[in-house]
Amino acid sequence: MQQKQDNKRLATLTLAALGIVYGDIGTSPLYSLKEVFGGAHHPVPITPDNVLGILSLFFWSLIIVVTLKYVAFIMRANNKGEGGIIALMTLAMQKGTPGSWQQKLLVTLGLFGAALFYGDGVITPAISVLSAVEGLEIITPAFTPYILPITLIVLIGLFIFQRKGTASVGALFGPVMLIWFAVIAALGGAAIIENPAVLAAVNPLYAANFLLGNSVLGFFALGAVVLCITGAEALYADMGHFGARPIQYAWLGYVLPALVINYFGQGALLLADPAAVENPFYLLAPEWGRYPLVILATVATVIASQAVISGAFSITQQAMQLGYTPRLAIQHTSDREMGQIYLPAINWLLLISIILLVVEFGSSSKLAAAYGIAVTGTMLITNILAIAVAVRLWNWSPARAVLGALPFICIDLGFFLANSVKIPDGGWFPLVFGLAVFILLTTWKRGRELLGARLAADAMGLRPFLSSLSECDVERVPGTAVFMTPDPEAVPHAMLHSLKHYKVLHEQVVILSVKVFDIPFVPEVDRVEVHRLPNNFAQVVVQYGFKDEPDIPAALALTAEAGLSLDMMDTSFFLGRETLIPTLRSSMPYWRTLIFVAMFRNAGSATAFFKIPSNRVVELGSQVVL
Repeated sequence: MQQKQDNKRLATLTLAALGIVYGDIGTSPLYSLKEVFGGAHHPVPITPDNVLGILSLFFWSLIIVVTLKYVAFIMRANNKGEGGIIALMTLAMQKGTPGSWQQKLLVTLGLFGAALFYGDGVITPAISVLSAVEGLEIITPAFTPYILPITLIVLIGLFIFQRKGTASVGALFGPVMLIWFAVIAALGGAAIIENPAVLAAVNPLYAANFLLGNSVLGFFALGAVVLCITGAEALYADMGHFGARPIQYAWLGYVLPALVINYFGQGALLLADPAAVENPFYLLAPEWGRYPLVILATVATVIASQAVISGAFSITQQAMQLGYTPRLAIQHTSDREMGQIYLPAINWLLLISIILLVVEFGSSSKLAAAYGIAVTGTMLITNILAIAVAVRLWNWSPARAVLGALPFICIDLGFFLANSVKIPDGGWFPLVFGLAVFILLTTWKRGRELLGARLAADAMGLRPFLSSLSECDVERVPGTAVFMTPDPEAVPHAMLHSLKHYKVLHEQVVILSVKVFDIPFVPEVDRVEVHRLPNNFAQVVVQYGFKDEPDIPAALALTAEAGLSLDMMDTSFFLGRETLIPTLRSSMPYWRTLIFVAMFRNAGSATAFFKIPSNRVVELGSQVVL
């Protein structure tokens, strides 16, 4: 009985993973092979040897990069079941020396990889939806003027829908993608039956001969071949939602065969009719089936886009918890699924960027130039972080770790260099976008450190303060006061201001600090630590993982077990609100100081972020010169 339940749960998770994880890589057949042979950047002539060589490169890229690197190796490097570049970064840093150059390097790489993910999050919806809608041109050229407007309408509708969450339609993602992969496999299989000679491309010698016989053109072709593995990072990033086994089963048992069959089918079509290079994916279908295929492809690309958008929300939440971004408004779109969140600021930033991108580039072929650089950059960074994990946590020797990762590094580096030549044609966009995000992330972290140092310089130790309090006749008023502070051993500035102005303290005073650890979740039993202090003071430390959702009232309800009883209706929360004054003498460059001040002023309130009842909050301000 238990075995049946386990099998049923595994099948359900595998179907769900099919819908969420594989949307991006699953829609790559819409544009990948077309870009190699008919793209605007160094198209490869359509000859039997070239077609077999490219198909062989596609096949072995899927086998080596996706199957061996991600499915078999990288997914072992999980942070208590969680994957993704932020989780990998925190995992790699766990046994390092704080403040060392190695730690700083790992942080820099991890944050830049995360920043490139945002660039990917902009390009994926743009190129996926645009390539799907372009199928209308194949049906009739009369649709050509409407391609961009239809694409923009679909994308705008997708982002408007985000605030409602994916819970209501999430159950459809798996079945739709199940149909999608079945359809593309059927279309490819029909073409292979007519020209089975393309199956010879599974021989890696065809790939080797193509690269050796076309050294320059072969190098340029890699910049388009990489499009067939875009979305591979999603296998790792979404591991925490589904677990490794469902993702592995879906890939090996269904997605990989469907993709290979479709790519080989497109190759067979090109050998039979080179003119099909205009759009080999849609021309695989009979004329009567192209309208429904465009509709199915559009739905599939919306699902692919949804996965990337949700990933951007998730990675922002993780960065917030780890202190790399200011507090942003978070709305929870599901009562049952903790990971389903909506961040309005990130949503509208992505939409505006995508609209500008679609209008500027105008076609999926031009967008392809901008696509590969972000993906290959993230893959290279993943290799380096994985080496750090292997050495530090798995106790591999450095030589073994480097040699093990070297084949993947060489392949990813080849893809990255091939895409780097397209930087003037659009590859600059994800680099500029990623660099801007990286500057914001690092500026916020550095600015918070400087602000903390300024506040600490003027702070008073909590223990001496309590000793002096025993000697003073400070009036105590009924109720409980909770003072939030990052340093539990120092007197909160808000308390000093309150005492200075009101000359009183509450009957019970709680010094509350929040700690976020580099693990995904902290068990509920370890959520709070309570330390009783003299004069009816108490230290409370609330502990979260980087994927936990902060909820201070819920955490404080747990203090009763430690003997600290709090009545929320008789409790006031005192928060400090600093006004920052930039100065040229700051330890941070002046332009970055200005950026930090602007981010600080526009950060979301601690009240909303920590779910504190707003009618119980008192804010006390102070000026801080940076």
